[in-house]
Amino acid sequence: MKISDDEGKLLVKIARDAIETFVRESKRIRLPKDLPEKLYEKSGVFVTINKFDGCERQLRGCIGHPYPDEPLIEAVIDSGIAAAVEDPRFEPLSVDELDEAAIEVSVLTPPEIITVISPKEYPSKIEVGEDGLIVRWPRGSGLLLPQVPVEYNWDVREFLSHTCMKAGATPDTWLSPDTKIYKFQAIIFEEVEPRGRVIRKKT
Repeated sequence: MKISDDEGKLLVKIARDAIETFVRESKRIRLPKDLPEKLYEKSGVFVTINKFDGCERQLRGCIGHPYPDEPLIEAVIDSGIAAAVEDPRFEPLSVDELDEAAIEVSVLTPPEIITVISPKEYPSKIEVGEDGLIVRWPRGSGLLLPQVPVEYNWDVREFLSHTCMKAGATPDTWLSPDTKIYKFQAIIFEEVEPRGRVIRKKT
């Protein structure tokens, strides 16, 4: 799915509206009217909330839909609310934190399995900064977005290892023949400062 800059900015604004309304009133917003038809197409999406502490950004919540199983606009609203109050790593976002939060929306391409003869080939099939990863092993699965290894300055093997750990596995589980690895890409729009005064496409 191709997302224009205006559509991306609109998604971020709707995600923020959904988050703020739920945090303040415990209500889910109604779907805005007259949205572009594209936003009703099914697509995977993640909503990330970052909290500003001075000049530093810290993750405050991130939840989404890896697969295109819901209309994009519905998935953005659901994921925004879930990132604010259901991420098990954090306490629910408080009203006082809304002024310190910046919202990021990542619209995903459908995940595709990476086909290899040997697991040692995986690093050559993955592009850091372009690909996000899903690791599936017999006991679970985990996902990391394309921007994550860039933010932490990981190489491709570190990216694979951290995605395995996100799946609840050991760092070398990607070398197991029982593990399946998928990759996807994302179009990312973010507020560059709290309260959404500036929204840009992230590259």
